[in-house]
Amino acid sequence: MDPERDVLAGGTSDEEASRTAVGARGAEAGAGEAPGAPRVGIVGAGPVGTALGVAISRAGWPVAAVSSRDPGRRERFRALVPGSRAFADPFALLEEVDLAIVAIPDDAIPAVAESIRLYSGQALVHTSGLLGADVLQPALAAGSQIGAFHPLVSFTADVERSVAAIRGSTIALEGDGRLLALLADLAEALGAVPVRLPPGTKPAYHAAAAMASGGLVALRDAIVTLGGLAGLDEPGALVVYGRLIEQTLANAKSGGVNAALTGPIARGDVGTLEAHLEAVRQFAPDLLELYEATARRELKLARDRGSLTPHELDRVRAVLAKPV
Repeated sequence: MDPERDVLAGGTSDEEASRTAVGARGAEAGAGEAPGAPRVGIVGAGPVGTALGVAISRAGWPVAAVSSRDPGRRERFRALVPGSRAFADPFALLEEVDLAIVAIPDDAIPAVAESIRLYSGQALVHTSGLLGADVLQPALAAGSQIGAFHPLVSFTADVERSVAAIRGSTIALEGDGRLLALLADLAEALGAVPVRLPPGTKPAYHAAAAMASGGLVALRDAIVTLGGLAGLDEPGALVVYGRLIEQTLANAKSGGVNAALTGPIARGDVGTLEAHLEAVRQFAPDLLELYEATARRELKLARDRGSLTPHELDRVRAVLAKPV
């Protein structure tokens, strides 16, 4: 997955063409707004939609409207994005915007797409990391476009933290040529890196994102639990082991994932592995499956790296295969 700068960014003439492809109904830019930028609307005023609305507005693109069924969220969005109008119905929002961004839970996106119909010259994109752009097809009309705009960010209720996290993040895009160019312009205006995923790979991309976010939290919870057995409270365990996590990540970034592997399995240290397994079985049996799963993945890396002899590989496999 590499940024496709030649396809997604383009030169000045491509940017102008992409912006006229979406936003033919737009008005002149206001003070502080990017010239030629389409009027943006956000469907959904939860953590994702609100952070995007704030970030897009600060980037100089006009955020004209928001729709949400929650009156409190609508008013909060309007307070954070001055000049935006608020609606309960996403269909009403389409009267105000050229580019609508659907930032709601995945399972609610099809119903929204079924309930609206775009005008010619408009574009509709969603922020799902899993669903393809085709889920929005029911909303299409002649001369309109659909796509996807997924920031690889862990959005929270802390709007400022989420807005800051967008800068430097990766944003996965879908759409045809002109819409892709427009979405790439928007991503870069936010300080992010636009990428286009190969067709059919979005579920795998999203699974990796889930492991990097929620999966990492689950792994850290297991680490904190085991650290607690050694007398460390949660803050202490996060300091002690967090430093090791940061060092390991730095090693992986500089030399590659395989080269960053260290520890008893990388050395073929069966005695240490057996002691680990016994401690986990005795004191934290609910973590045994996780420990064994990560150990098997480490063994694969060690095998691929060629750091263990066939005999050492067999010894580690035998220990991991022992019944609980």
